[in-house]
Amino acid sequence: MSPTSPPYPELDLHRLTVDEAIPRLEQFLYEAYCAGITAVRVNHGKGSGTLRASVRAWLPKQESVKSFRTGMPWEGGDGVTIVELAE
Repeated sequence: MSPTSPPYPELDLHRLTVDEAIPRLEQFLYEAYCAGITAVRVNHGKGSGTLRASVRAWLPKQESVKSFRTGMPWEGGDGVTIVELAE
């Protein structure tokens, strides 16, 4: 891992519609959860905010999601969501 790499796996949803992004996010979270990964970074970008809002509305409904938050400025700010997975 390089010094600039995030300490957790990342999914890039840029340029996807909500209908394209949610199934990819679901699969990504499932695989991360099964692998025992405790935190992931979802990169949805800032754009109009539609994808960000949809991702953040969908996350609380998932049993594998313990919590989530907006990225800190050095993590990508409002363009990313950091997801903590349940154990």
